[in-house]
Amino acid sequence: MILYPAIDVRDGRAVRLAQGDYARETAYDDDPVEAAKRWEAAGARWLHVVDLDGARAGEPVNLEHVRRIVAAVGIPIQLGGGLRDSKKVEEAISSGAERVVLGTAALRNPELAEAIAAAHGERVVASVDARKGRVSAEGWTEDSEMSPAELIARLSERGIERFVHTPVEVDGLMEGPDSAGLADICAATSGEVIYSGGVGSVEDLSALAVLDIENLGGVIVGRALYEQRFTVAEGQAALGG
Repeated sequence: MILYPAIDVRDGRAVRLAQGDYARETAYDDDPVEAAKRWEAAGARWLHVVDLDGARAGEPVNLEHVRRIVAAVGIPIQLGGGLRDSKKVEEAISSGAERVVLGTAALRNPELAEAIAAAHGERVVASVDARKGRVSAEGWTEDSEMSPAELIARLSERGIERFVHTPVEVDGLMEGPDSAGLADICAATSGEVIYSGGVGSVEDLSALAVLDIENLGGVIVGRALYEQRFTVAEGQAALGG
């Protein structure tokens, strides 16, 4: 599995939210490029970048920061936040993102998600965030009646082969991942699933690794890295080297 350091960009800074709440923000770097360079120097293989302003606005807001991050590091990034139509996806790819992460668009318009997947193949990732077992959208401000496994299964049928799954209740708290139901979520697709949310220690990463879920391909970590609970190298080692 791969460790993905998270860089959430809001108002030009690298921040983290608690439980997806925009009112509970902690800023860590005044410039997200500094965070990107730090994680690359520490051994990161990928970066997970989220345009939080874009997620709320419904269209990308921080693509200039994305371009700066891409220019500053030599590792690939996957980018999410406000990518809700084909044009915005093209703009994100043109900005240098290796993968694009669809959130609300994948839930609201699966036909569009299918078309984007047909155009860009494995570069497309669907973000399936959940609160109380139901998919959450619109920058985590609206909940639906669909379960994450159900949405993943539907999107898999439409050609999407990679997913990010975040249980919103634990995100940003560093109190441990919510792995309940993760095996069922991963079983809903033959594609890759990347887990995000709640990791606070290398033991948390080891606990995810020993689940031995074949298509669990990575874990996104934010606050625990920023607060130096462990290093990128230690986290990667816990996931299996």
